[in-house]
Amino acid sequence: MNKNLSKYIEEKFNITFHNEELLYIAFTHSSYANDHREEHLEHLERLEFLGDAVIELIVSDYLYKEYKELPEGHLTKMRAAAVRAESLAQLTLDYNLQSFVLLGKGEEQSNGRSRISLLCDVFEAFIGAVYLDQGTKQARNILEQVLFPKISAGDFSHGMDFKTALQEWMQRDGVVQIEYQVIETSGPDHARQFKVAVLIEGDIMGIGVGSSKKRAEQAAAKEAYDSVK
Repeated sequence: MNKNLSKYIEEKFNITFHNEELLYIAFTHSSYANDHREEHLEHLERLEFLGDAVIELIVSDYLYKEYKELPEGHLTKMRAAAVRAESLAQLTLDYNLQSFVLLGKGEEQSNGRSRISLLCDVFEAFIGAVYLDQGTKQARNILEQVLFPKISAGDFSHGMDFKTALQEWMQRDGVVQIEYQVIETSGPDHARQFKVAVLIEGDIMGIGVGSSKKRAEQAAAKEAYDSVK
């Protein structure tokens, strides 16, 4: 299984570990180590601790440099969404890393392999192992492959106020007229849908749809913001 793991990681992420023991530790759960006490196995918890910090630093650096117009509050919300347990757990599932984790019998029987917290721990431990073995650059390369495209696509922007972000971006060099207009409503009263256009100096720059005017305005602002920044 260990050879299968190292080969899989090399194929998926173009990484050859110098110290493969770090990789194996990253995929050894504490429950497995407890079930095999006589082997004195290390498990992933310390690497998870390290990987958590490495991921937060690299994501913070990426957001700071990529979204220069956003204030600290927006960056904090995006980072929190990107590095939360559910997001990192999904990365583990995206690359089927959970299938290589060594689990104890009890953990396996209780469907531990599908628990969000465990899946998150595995990804953090993996990044921690990469960092120790090959440094920040290689750890960043992996996040550029698996996480940054999701950030760029707006997967973690649901907590952002795009109306404010658009206004701050457009008015950085002076006052610009930004207006939101409802251009269509549809659906019954209990399930109304609004279509809103955002106009910048009279030109439509984005259109959004939502179950309320506010949500539609945010969607329109995001479309406009993505097109102009």
